[in-house]
Amino acid sequence: MSSVDAGGFLEKQFKLSKLGTNLGTEFIAGLTTFMVMAYIIFVNPATLNMGGSGLDIKQVATVTCLVAGVMSIAMGLYTNRAVALAPGLGINAIVAFTLVGSMGLTFPEAMGVVVTEGIIVTLLVLTGVRRYVLEMVPLIMKKAIGVGIGLFILLLGLKNAGVIMFHSGDFTAEGSTAGRLDLAPLNTWPIFVAIIGLLAIIILMARNVKAAIFWGMIIATIVAYIVPGNVAVFPDHPFSGPDFALLGDFSFGYFSKLGALTAILVVISLLMTDFFDTMGTLIAVGGQAGYLDEKGEFPDAEKPLLIDSLAAVAGGAASASSATSYIESTAGVSVGGRSGLTVVVTGILFLLALPFVALVGAVPAVATAPALIVVGLLMMNTLADDEGEDRHGQRKGIDWSNMEDAFPVALTMLVMPFTFNITYGIGAGFVSYVIIKLARGKAKEVNPAMYVIAALFLLYFLRWALFDAQF
Repeated sequence: MSSVDAGGFLEKQFKLSKLGTNLGTEFIAGLTTFMVMAYIIFVNPATLNMGGSGLDIKQVATVTCLVAGVMSIAMGLYTNRAVALAPGLGINAIVAFTLVGSMGLTFPEAMGVVVTEGIIVTLLVLTGVRRYVLEMVPLIMKKAIGVGIGLFILLLGLKNAGVIMFHSGDFTAEGSTAGRLDLAPLNTWPIFVAIIGLLAIIILMARNVKAAIFWGMIIATIVAYIVPGNVAVFPDHPFSGPDFALLGDFSFGYFSKLGALTAILVVISLLMTDFFDTMGTLIAVGGQAGYLDEKGEFPDAEKPLLIDSLAAVAGGAASASSATSYIESTAGVSVGGRSGLTVVVTGILFLLALPFVALVGAVPAVATAPALIVVGLLMMNTLADDEGEDRHGQRKGIDWSNMEDAFPVALTMLVMPFTFNITYGIGAGFVSYVIIKLARGKAKEVNPAMYVIAALFLLYFLRWALFDAQF
């Protein structure tokens, strides 16, 4: 096929002229989106290993690139929208710290939870239930979930950087011992590397460099090899190619191991996180790209939602954790990307990275820690005081002077990082929201489904007292 024929095919396939774009712009936008998202190739393996799963870094990097590449291409071809996908920060933290670290699931069992959640979300999209699910949870609680996960990821970043440490048995004034977080002595080379990486990202972002997080990690990695102390160790076989051993390594054995109640609530928590994060991303990208209609809604939203839900299934089946739509897609949109060709290019670049995934082992955890810190901070932008109501009649901003808003939102946001458990945060927020509404005589304002979910979470929290549960 000649370049002229190829250009004609791409014009017809992606309707470039109609969308006010061209081949050159789309390719540059796709490269920009890839550069902004490329940090996930390094961060996803590091995060999934935090729970003690003992995963092979190269194997996780392989499936990360594979899922991001295939699902981004699928999104571009099926929806013709410039929304890229990759394994998401947030759910991978749930997998590492809650499912594997706290609940004791094997990594394949944790991936079985992700596959289950993805299948349910897919069914919700196919049956048209997604709008009901979207409206079921109050907007303030959706914001609280996003911010809570952001704080959780921020805490992980500070921990990986060595900036904070946990004292498990300090003597207190009352004569007892208690665990506490503390600032670590800032006198080690790993902490120095992390701080340099964080400063680099902040400076690059202040200068509006699109791939600031990616370049900040690269700078931190270079510094890690320069300073003394073996902060970074170069892999023995840096160009050994991809390793697909994790593909298909998932199990549904989690249901019998956790018990029905816990298993259901864990799946619900993943579903909530995945579903609402996706809707927020689509609205944000759609608004910048001009996809939204006069009502502020995303036309044909079922198409990108379907690909996104299938990406969750694919991510779990490939052992890469749940893949989701990326807010970083706005980077490509900001340089003119408008069609699905943008993310097709992004997806191809992820696949082209596969032969080099062994190099991920050359990047130390202290170099990826600044990325977690910055991403966590960026996820807190939903706390902005928006005035008025959204298109569903829900108040946009959080009224901190109103107990109905402040208490459940604060619980959701703070319980997540302080317990290292995202499920606990969502449950605490839902239960407190329903209780406060009932106490104020506003039972009719609560969606009936919220009562069911809050009751399940309440049973979950009382499982030790009611059922003598050991999980």
